[in-house]
Amino acid sequence: MRMNLKQALQQRVLVADGAMGTLLYGNYGINSAFENLNLTHPDTILRVHQSYIQAGADIIQTNTYAANRLKLTRYDLQDQVTTINQAAVKIAVTAREHADHPVYILGTIGGLAGDTDAAVQRATQAEIAANVTEQLTALLATEQLDGILLETYYDLSELLAALKIVKAHTDLPVITNVSMLAAGVLRNGTSFTDAIVQLHAAGADVIGTNCRLGPYYLAQSFENLAIPADVKLAVYPNSGLPGTDQDGAIVYDGEPSYFEEYAERFRQLGLSIIGGCCGTTPLHTAATVRGLSSRSLVPHNAPTHVAQAPTLVTTKSQHRFLHKVATEKTVLVELDPPRDFDTRKFFRGAERLKAAGVDGITLSDNSLATVRIANTAIAAQLKLNYGITPIVHLTTRDHNLIGLQSEIMGLHSLGIEDILAVTGDPAKLGDFPGATSVGDVRSVELMKLIKQFNSGIGPTGKSLKEASDFRVAGAFNPNAYRTDVSTKSISRKLSYGCDYIITQPVYDLANVDALADALAANQIDVPVFVGVMPLVSRRNAEFLHHEVHGIRLPKSVLERMQQAELDGNERAVGITIAKELIDGICARFNGVHIVTPFNRFKTVLELVNYVQQKNLTKVQ
Repeated sequence: MRMNLKQALQQRVLVADGAMGTLLYGNYGINSAFENLNLTHPDTILRVHQSYIQAGADIIQTNTYAANRLKLTRYDLQDQVTTINQAAVKIAVTAREHADHPVYILGTIGGLAGDTDAAVQRATQAEIAANVTEQLTALLATEQLDGILLETYYDLSELLAALKIVKAHTDLPVITNVSMLAAGVLRNGTSFTDAIVQLHAAGADVIGTNCRLGPYYLAQSFENLAIPADVKLAVYPNSGLPGTDQDGAIVYDGEPSYFEEYAERFRQLGLSIIGGCCGTTPLHTAATVRGLSSRSLVPHNAPTHVAQAPTLVTTKSQHRFLHKVATEKTVLVELDPPRDFDTRKFFRGAERLKAAGVDGITLSDNSLATVRIANTAIAAQLKLNYGITPIVHLTTRDHNLIGLQSEIMGLHSLGIEDILAVTGDPAKLGDFPGATSVGDVRSVELMKLIKQFNSGIGPTGKSLKEASDFRVAGAFNPNAYRTDVSTKSISRKLSYGCDYIITQPVYDLANVDALADALAANQIDVPVFVGVMPLVSRRNAEFLHHEVHGIRLPKSVLERMQQAELDGNERAVGITIAKELIDGICARFNGVHIVTPFNRFKTVLELVNYVQQKNLTKVQ
């Protein structure tokens, strides 16, 4: 009697099949619905399965990776979900009928989110539930499967949601494969180790990775994993990195012999399932079979040593404004880095701000998607040449996950330890409408990534030889219609490592009071720097009100600026309004964040002095 898949996984290393889509791509084109071939060309799919079985595959997966309603809708096949999935199972069952060794069939359910532009492609919980449930129901109805394979999930939260649904519907073993952006790290900065721990706790029977990377980087990802001893591991590497031929077609150059070299290494790393993904063929499967010196299971490698974060070295001046804001009125000023190479006016203004007692200068990261000198370069000069504490805005818009990590490491090397983690204004709003936003991670995921460096261990699990001491700020819009609801986002930011909040400019003190009351009601204790941006003209006021997302001016403020234009004293009225706002803010909060309009340092200096001269009792 044939043992079931769970039993087999306890006995020996199993070899899985390789790619389906890249084998079909050459004949049917990359824009085809490969899953529909289960209906239109079943013999083609049958031959692929049989080729993998003949090459020695112990596991084959159904041709159903994208056979969900969301993805089939692109081809007007949304009403064929059940038919396509059940046809795929039937073909796989037929393929193994004459196999000379036991073959297990996995029903494959692929991730909904792609590997880029997370903000656009991240699936909602409702979409995940609807698509996974419908596809899973169709697959399970055949009663011919040995397990379920959840593969190519770039979003860990989506994979966890899908796993929960599958576990609620079946007792079949579930293999869960994340797809990593780089060795040992997922797209949102989560380490592979953390992903394994979470999936194991959620009930995954086998946990692994597939796609995007080849054997070299995936082998690195399995080294020194600090995970429970009973975790079963799987790997489905690409044959290598993709390229294009002279006609622009996607090609993979990885030789089967390369897989043969890595097969035994994967076994020695403790892998229970070894397969292939994009660019692999039955030749790669046969090479994997040849490369294994034994099918005996090897315990996965425990860390030979656990990298210990070094003791944090801090100075009394570090993060001094965060210490100050707990008991005193504290003022930060936001400056935009120059748009050209003449930085003289900028640094003269910064010197004057320092002399006035400003506690820190925040530096925007190409605000409004407008190209400026890199804020890291300006921040380094402020700190090293002028002794000013810089708070650097870091956007997920302009940097992919690799670039973000490089920026974070660079900031630490410069001694800059304060970062405002933000998404950034959409690229299409700026100087180059054709530019695109990256969005590998969300702002909260960036916060988590930054704080990872404080452990002295990078996201891949490797020692950084030194621990950073970053403090992370989060942005907040107090102008939202429901401040009490919006404060939930502050709690979420705090859970990701946020240390303090910097708000958008306010022009209505009712919003300041609502924020303070909501924080108190929800027992949220966090330093808050409330934004103030002095108005310089009636046109400036109307532009902010009508064209800048997240800023609303009360009718009374607009009317005062309209009258000021008639009276010829717009600057004076703008400063008066700003001082009134500062009075109200300081009655509820200790932190003020003054945004400099059009590099008008004289105006901002007057407001900095106004804050510094205040001697209000700390809000209890």
